[in-house]
Amino acid sequence: MSSIDLLISDCDGVIVDSEILSHRVLFEALSLHVPAERLHEALEGTFGLTVPSIIELIEKRFGLSLPDTFDSDLRRQSEKVVAEQVQAIPGVREALMAIDLPLAVASNSRLHNVESSLRRAGLAERVAGRIFCAEMVASPKPAPDVYLLAAERMGVAPGRCLVVEDSPTGVLAARTAGMQVIGFTGASHIPAGHDQALRELGVTAVIERMQDLPELVNRLAGMAD
Repeated sequence: MSSIDLLISDCDGVIVDSEILSHRVLFEALSLHVPAERLHEALEGTFGLTVPSIIELIEKRFGLSLPDTFDSDLRRQSEKVVAEQVQAIPGVREALMAIDLPLAVASNSRLHNVESSLRRAGLAERVAGRIFCAEMVASPKPAPDVYLLAAERMGVAPGRCLVVEDSPTGVLAARTAGMQVIGFTGASHIPAGHDQALRELGVTAVIERMQDLPELVNRLAGMAD
């Protein structure tokens, strides 16, 4: 009998290679208010956080008060760029179609963005009706809320869920929810040494290629012969 009943995947940086695009738009917008060399340092380690959280961090760090429309303007531009340019992580569709477990997606992005990304990756039908986003819960990642919602709605105990995440924010959310986590480091935005950072947060394993995911999931789930 399998020890895992549900696979939950993050979307940005796991299913689609979107973080690099979103970060570029964010950097360009913030660089109008903060010197570029200082901004690079300030944004280190922020991927996986919600945009409002990053804006709050930058405002506090630099003593800024960004325009009231900054968040909405940034979101509009970022969504446009991602919708037009985002590519699926290589091999992700084949990997997720090969895994014989129900699949849900838990994301800090808004629902319509996740749906768009899943269509771009050819996974809309694989995840239909099982998308859980920050707008559905009280607190986004790194709070565990979105992962706990996914488990509850799917009728699976958190301890029987296996998560695929790329960011410390997401790993912390899933681990706090009581779930096992596979760290993924194959997206374009991943810095050197990121695998060790994920291990220090308690991931069960780390992979860089989606082609390695089905075998690893089967082994962790106790389904391999």
